[in-house]
Amino acid sequence: RLAESLSKKRQAIAPRLTERLEVLLGELAMENARCEFRFVQKESESGITERGVDQCELYLAPNEGEEARPLAKIASGGELSRIMLALKTAACSDEAGKTLVFDEVDAGIGGEAAERVGAKLRHLADRYQVICVTHLPQIAAHGTNHHLVSKSVTDGRTTTTIARLDGECRAAEIARMMTGTRVSGNVLRTARELLTQDHKS
Repeated sequence: RLAESLSKKRQAIAPRLTERLEVLLGELAMENARCEFRFVQKESESGITERGVDQCELYLAPNEGEEARPLAKIASGGELSRIMLALKTAACSDEAGKTLVFDEVDAGIGGEAAERVGAKLRHLADRYQVICVTHLPQIAAHGTNHHLVSKSVTDGRTTTTIARLDGECRAAEIARMMTGTRVSGNVLRTARELLTQDHKS
């Protein structure tokens, strides 16, 4: 009885969550994406658990004119990254002290999409503590604090260190993320510009 009640509530809320996801995906450079949740009833009582009497799967049509298909089968790495960010954003409560961790949410994206993801993360950081591991300067530049994670081998053992970057060190790291090990004066100036942009707009 409890499982059936849960499933009814889940199916009732699904259209509202779908609508919210599509709005968020539009903000993440997936303006034409359409999604829906589909439910399959479990056939035997042995399948009934505290999670309900059905199985739910997210279907996605990433481009206009395409048929919605199972997310797990069709989404690219970049699409999965943005859908994960949208889902986390939609599911967040406003409880105080919440921390959101995004590990390489930039996988498979770049350019405008990376800029939009960075802006969305910065927006979330107005309400929560956000920790983001990224390799993209467009996203790193949106952060209010920047830490460099590096590995080294000493006496046959690998260790990981984390160093906080401030001021010019931060600009230098953003520049390195842009071009690799060789950093010219022009690249460094561009990195400074990225860091001084009004990312809250």
